[in-house]
Amino acid sequence: MLGPQTGTPSELIPQLREDATPDEVAEHTAALVGYHYTVDDYYEIGREEVRKHALAVQDAHPVHWSEKAALANGHRGLVAAPTYIGVLGIVAQRKLFEEVVTGYDLWQIMQTDQRLVYHQPMVVGDRLVCDVSLDSFRHVTSPETIDLMVTKNVIWNQRDEPVMTTWTSLVARAGLEVDPALAESLDHVMMKFPEIGQVDKTVEREGGRYNLPDPTETPDPYGAIDFDTLSVGQELPPTQFLLTRGNLANYAGVAADPNPIHFSDEVVKAAGLDGVVAHGMQTMGLGAAFVSEFIGDPGAFCEYNVRFTSPVYVPADDSVAVEFTGKIKSLDPETRRGTIAIVARAGGKKIFGRAIVVAQFN
Repeated sequence: MLGPQTGTPSELIPQLREDATPDEVAEHTAALVGYHYTVDDYYEIGREEVRKHALAVQDAHPVHWSEKAALANGHRGLVAAPTYIGVLGIVAQRKLFEEVVTGYDLWQIMQTDQRLVYHQPMVVGDRLVCDVSLDSFRHVTSPETIDLMVTKNVIWNQRDEPVMTTWTSLVARAGLEVDPALAESLDHVMMKFPEIGQVDKTVEREGGRYNLPDPTETPDPYGAIDFDTLSVGQELPPTQFLLTRGNLANYAGVAADPNPIHFSDEVVKAAGLDGVVAHGMQTMGLGAAFVSEFIGDPGAFCEYNVRFTSPVYVPADDSVAVEFTGKIKSLDPETRRGTIAIVARAGGKKIFGRAIVVAQFN
């Protein structure tokens, strides 16, 4: 097992042979559990990026769009939607699988669970620093050979204040024989560019940060509704969102996610999928918009957990309705926090398994 390291991941991790077997890839990955590194460059949240992301997840809450509304609710500026971390997560995850956990193609990796723990809202102007680690790994050989792993990100701002801690559960398959038709389809739809510019190293992290316990800070209620108006079992007004291929293409661009299963019929056909699939974080973003409308302020999210159980297939010639219902599962008078259970359905199927939001109320 590798512990905390300093330096560029590609300089520190033993290189995996290109023809490594699935068992060799699994052995290599298992040895990386506990390895940590910090993304070299900070991520600065921009005003228009917050609005673009809110549009992509159909979140009309005023604090994402209006400085006046955000300031009136006690925020420093425009607030990023609760799943905005997915934009930064794509950057961190790509680096993880290109330089550390190698042996897997990104299009062969599926997100199964997402846990977001909030320490404070993300606000325009925040310069986010991301500490990344492989939290756990398990190699399963029956009934099929798959690798189960959990990646962890701890996000800080330029004031060294914790912003969010995330855990992402993934299923991956290594050493798959790529059908020639799929390889050709991938070549035809993946982004083409001659060269990518190199960014400066803007983050110098002192030793010892990785040995600190996980942050425990929790957000303020900001503009959330009064705790005393709520009751256990109270239902949220149901909400429906429509997803089209245009929504999927827009989200892929906003999140900088090049995975063609979200926009290419040819690739999904060659890969044996039933159709083009909506992003998991996109549907999770719809759920956050649904809850934000009820609680009054997305900055009051303390935790948001989703297990993805069924993909949302979006046809080329029609929209898909994603329907959300929810109810208050529990209330804590001492902390004035509540837990909301969410149910999401599309095409008659539940797309979330266990899905909850913990919120801080006034």
